[in-house]
Amino acid sequence: MKRNVLIVDDSEFTRNYHSYILREADFDVVTAVDGADALEKLYSRSFDLVLTDINMANMDGYEFIRRVRSSGDYNDLPIVIISTESESEDKSRGFLAGANFYIVKPSDPKPLLENIFMVLGIEAPAGGGS
Repeated sequence: MKRNVLIVDDSEFTRNYHSYILREADFDVVTAVDGADALEKLYSRSFDLVLTDINMANMDGYEFIRRVRSSGDYNDLPIVIISTESESEDKSRGFLAGANFYIVKPSDPKPLLENIFMVLGIEAPAGGGS
């Protein structure tokens, strides 16, 4: 069963990189350029997971997560922050906003997929999904 993932990042390169990795692992991927764009896409379709950056124009990842969690409709939606910000303060802010997991960029494909499968509570396909 294909899983739907929303990738939120202002970097086109990063969106494409993560999209490629996830599509190769048989995920359906939708991308958004910032939190505001992501909210529009989230409200128009069902997702199994969100990967979001923190630092973005218009609406950053923290605000995006707070808005998603405040709606009440998405309390069970796994949200993973994937950011270059690696300080414990950044991670704490992410978890306080409502993130389920935090990954520091850059992330190699195999550990990225392992973490995603773990967050989703599913087994990695044979061969590691990459």
